[in-house]
Amino acid sequence: MEKIDFSGRPFHFIGIGGIGMSALAYILARRQLPVSGSDLSSNHITERLRSLGVNIFTQQSASNLDGLQLRPDLVPKLIPESIPEAIPEAYSIVPRKSQSIAPSLSKSTATVISKETAALLPQVVCSTAIGKSNAEYRAAIAKKCPIFHRSDLLAALIDDYQSIAVAGTHGKTTTSSLIGYLLLQANLDPTIIVGGEVEAWEGNAREGKGPYLVAEADESDGSLVKHSPYIGVVTNIELDHPDHYQNLEQVVRIFQTFADNCQILVASIDCETVRSQLQPTLTYSLDPHRGADYSAASIEQTPLGNVVAVLEKGQNLGKMTVTAPGLHNVSNALAAVAVGRYLELDFAVIAEAIATFGGAKRRFEKRGEWNGVTFIDDYAHHPSEIEATLEAARQKVQQAGAGRVIALFQPHRYSRTAAFLAEFAIAFGNADYVILTDIYSAGETNSQNLTGNVLAEAIANHHDQIAYQPDLTQLSQQLNGYLQPQDLVLFLGAGNLNQTIPKVMASYRDFLNS
Repeated sequence: MEKIDFSGRPFHFIGIGGIGMSALAYILARRQLPVSGSDLSSNHITERLRSLGVNIFTQQSASNLDGLQLRPDLVPKLIPESIPEAIPEAYSIVPRKSQSIAPSLSKSTATVISKETAALLPQVVCSTAIGKSNAEYRAAIAKKCPIFHRSDLLAALIDDYQSIAVAGTHGKTTTSSLIGYLLLQANLDPTIIVGGEVEAWEGNAREGKGPYLVAEADESDGSLVKHSPYIGVVTNIELDHPDHYQNLEQVVRIFQTFADNCQILVASIDCETVRSQLQPTLTYSLDPHRGADYSAASIEQTPLGNVVAVLEKGQNLGKMTVTAPGLHNVSNALAAVAVGRYLELDFAVIAEAIATFGGAKRRFEKRGEWNGVTFIDDYAHHPSEIEATLEAARQKVQQAGAGRVIALFQPHRYSRTAAFLAEFAIAFGNADYVILTDIYSAGETNSQNLTGNVLAEAIANHHDQIAYQPDLTQLSQQLNGYLQPQDLVLFLGAGNLNQTIPKVMASYRDFLNS
């Protein structure tokens, strides 16, 4: 395997605008390394990269790499025995210490070339979404560029620092962002790479000069096994990606490998799978009777948030206020407490950071308010996430004394919808009214001829206030006359439903003024 070179060799990202890819590109650009990339659309994320001098192409074509003019006498005579057809969608589920991950693009593209030639070639970074038909990717193969999966680059950065990597089926973005913010407030100047945008550092990444890197570590494609952080955090373990895993046992093995690679493992023992399958160094729990190292002795709901009395190894540590609603966010905060205390931070510093953390975008993010109706954007797309988010929403409206919870949900992926149909059907108990859209494919083929209406009918067996609206442009008409002051409207899902929020709010405003 060719090693990633941070000494000044250029990087080129195919699909640079993605939330994970752009964060990596940002860190490299801030390190003053030459960075370029391509993406089919421009947005504020790509503009942020442009402001750092990143050259971004708006199409993914072979010509993007034409600037590399190799001298004929330096072109290697040796041809790779095999050329990979695509970024691998599967990784072997085995410990890294005993066997290398296979098939890995970065390994399978390794070839013998001269040092002079290698110096002229950029290091090309791809995500799992890039397939064999991508012209830019094929050009990179033809030029014999070293090609790395996104996770290879993240793993190399993790190895460059005393890193804190946050993994888990749910809560990764919030927990990693909260830990990053904690270290920032403690003047430890961390480098941060997360899967969401945070106002405190104006994006999804921050380059610091301190020794710590806080990173969100994704299990969706198996690449979690590549990471060897100083501190690893596991929030929970569930099956969430049936497109990649056949069962929970495969997911567990990925997390066990990650756990073996961590010097220190912090984990929630409120998750039964974590309790039975991992052996954490430090534990946390909402239940003071579980015997966790960090737990909540009491949780008081107030207008400012949940006020939590924290126990450290059974001893009273103090109180903290978690402003983000829901018990799941109290759990995320306890993870941050455990990490902060391991790093010998005063609890007063930790509590102040938690109380002032503004959250990450698309995590119960308030997008606006009209006539007392609040519009919330949330990334929840798994049944467990939906239940937790709706429970938090119910808590919010109850604190206000009245109001209803209206949930608009866009199912994400045919494979996930089919695998968790029964769980989705009972996940909306805390919603007064549910509007279901059609399924966001995320590039999957609909081999089962599944529609959102199938899920709507399943939910209707448990909920008598549900409507199916496959046309996103018609959501406003369905909502305008129904909404009342103090209602909480949640847009749930990992697809493009949240893009309709400004139009829905504008339509409601116009409806009120008509």
